[in-house]
Amino acid sequence: MPAVSPPTDQTGPARWFIFDGHKLLVQGEREITDIPVLQRGPQDLGLQAVRSHYLGSLNGDACYVAEVPEGTDPPDGMRFHGLRTLFDSLDDALYRLAIVAVEVADWDRLHQFCGRCGERTAYKEGVRAKECRRCGLVSFPRMSPAVIVAVERDDKLLLARANRFPTRFYSVLAGFVEPGETLEEAVEREIREEVGIEVADIRYFGSQPWPFPDSLMIGFTARYAGGEIRIDDTEIVDAGWFGAGELPSLPGKISIARRLIDSFVEKHKSSVE
Repeated sequence: MPAVSPPTDQTGPARWFIFDGHKLLVQGEREITDIPVLQRGPQDLGLQAVRSHYLGSLNGDACYVAEVPEGTDPPDGMRFHGLRTLFDSLDDALYRLAIVAVEVADWDRLHQFCGRCGERTAYKEGVRAKECRRCGLVSFPRMSPAVIVAVERDDKLLLARANRFPTRFYSVLAGFVEPGETLEEAVEREIREEVGIEVADIRYFGSQPWPFPDSLMIGFTARYAGGEIRIDDTEIVDAGWFGAGELPSLPGKISIARRLIDSFVEKHKSSVE
């Protein structure tokens, strides 16, 4: 249950999502990790919070996010870990709340001052927002919409390798929505810009918050409608059509990109059996 104002009658311990930058403090073995449950907050662990926020409750437990100074040493038996690496070891509900927590912490860190006049901001009562003390500009946590699309051509799937990928894996194409665009127009433009083809029958698939740093990934499927692949040589270094039984190295299961690919494989699994 999301909330902004902490309960006035809280007496018991709470879950604390404690971040050093984008790394979350967790406890437990590497295969199974958990979020610290603390009575007074980070000070119970000898840590100093730069800032903190109430997030709401999960299964009756109050939940908070706190940011500690960069380079803080973790307490004994705990460690700071990036969210990507915690996907398979942290409970699903806690992982989703960790996504909320890191985005709230990022928003607070980046909005200490007004973007219009430079005055220091203050928290706006009763809502997740910061307000300029001088000009009144209100800043809410930012979400950056991005489209991601699985394009099919008969029994083949369009996959590409971007130059930003740390390893040589391939994925479906994605890009941020530009001002004035509909989501469908963003799909058409991104595909045209990155690989030079046209698409049709754009259909909604699903969505995923992506806190790296503040995206909302909106997934679609589409059908090839014409053209030949011509990579842009700026963002894309290779692209091609792949059957369900001949897929290259793929992104991890944390992402909606993998859900789109797995859905394609499930649809065409008879061709690889």
